[in-house]
Amino acid sequence: MGLPSGGLTTTVFYVIFTIILFAVSFLWAPRIQAYTALNDVKKNLEKLQVLKDASRREAIGYVNTVMKSSKDAQARVDQFLEYFTIMPVDLDPNGIVGKIEHVTRLQDDRIRDELKALSPGADPVQISVAQNILEVATSLNMIFKIVRHFYIQGQKTKSYFILVQLQMIMPMLVQESEALMSAVDAFKQAQPIGDGLGPMVAGKLMVGKEKVTVERETVYAVTEYKGRKLFVLKAEGPMGTVGRPQVGVEKIINDPNNKISTVIMVDAALKLEGENTGEVAEGIGAAIGGIGVEKFRIEAAATAKDIPMYAIVVKQSLIDAISVMKKEIAEATDKTIERVNRLVEEKTKEGDTVLLVGVGNTLGVAQ
Repeated sequence: MGLPSGGLTTTVFYVIFTIILFAVSFLWAPRIQAYTALNDVKKNLEKLQVLKDASRREAIGYVNTVMKSSKDAQARVDQFLEYFTIMPVDLDPNGIVGKIEHVTRLQDDRIRDELKALSPGADPVQISVAQNILEVATSLNMIFKIVRHFYIQGQKTKSYFILVQLQMIMPMLVQESEALMSAVDAFKQAQPIGDGLGPMVAGKLMVGKEKVTVERETVYAVTEYKGRKLFVLKAEGPMGTVGRPQVGVEKIINDPNNKISTVIMVDAALKLEGENTGEVAEGIGAAIGGIGVEKFRIEAAATAKDIPMYAIVVKQSLIDAISVMKKEIAEATDKTIERVNRLVEEKTKEGDTVLLVGVGNTLGVAQ
């Protein structure tokens, strides 16, 4: 028996509808997906713009209100936000570390000198705070401009592949940007931040001891623990600076009178999702961040003298590292000192000399 005429018509309709739907999906689905991705990126781009503008206002407000600038702070801050650094050519890697260090030092010195010229009456702490806030504002400005660039490119080309890649990383970019913005309040109040864990440990061990300036914004003190001589090095607080620990380590190690037998470095470390904030861990090597210049020089100095390097880190998130120090991180300082003491006892003997380096931004942490 054949199909009723009504049933045949329905079947043909569904076949034709399926073919048309498939054709439309095949031809238009990428454009629909691109449009969806474009809208999603646009919303997040607007969030980035709000954060960028807020950080700019904070920088201008701090320079005008706290530092009492004698010049037009708004124009100068806008110039600061557009500063850039050209990294040295690395076609021939020989000597590249020294070149990078030279360029980054020049960048740091230029910002600092211009802030001093902008507010001659500002003290060192205020200068360092303003520099930290400007670094936040500059970072947010650059993130916004890069995202905007790819957003406009995707909008012009309607390229789904550009937009979907941007859409996938946007949540992380927004999260990092919000973390940077949250750091501004901590900087303005000159309060210790999570990254100050290393200097705080060193500072506790330096209490009551004579402080010696070994390099610009870098100090050390000599103490003793169970028959061992202990050099303790940190950035000079309470300014918001990381100092130049690599130079301090080199000078102390290369001084023939010191005879350093062991180096212990203490620093904050980014935790993985699921790990607890304030968790203390031990390892081997130079525990220090940055672009690699500091780590290279410390490793080279220790390797030349065949000195073992031990690392103790306190885990925390990016937000924790640049925000006001949490209770869990502050409490971890005593646990870290216990780990340091145990390492000294286990890895050295009486009469040895140990170098302890507290790495991190020492904002609000004296010595």
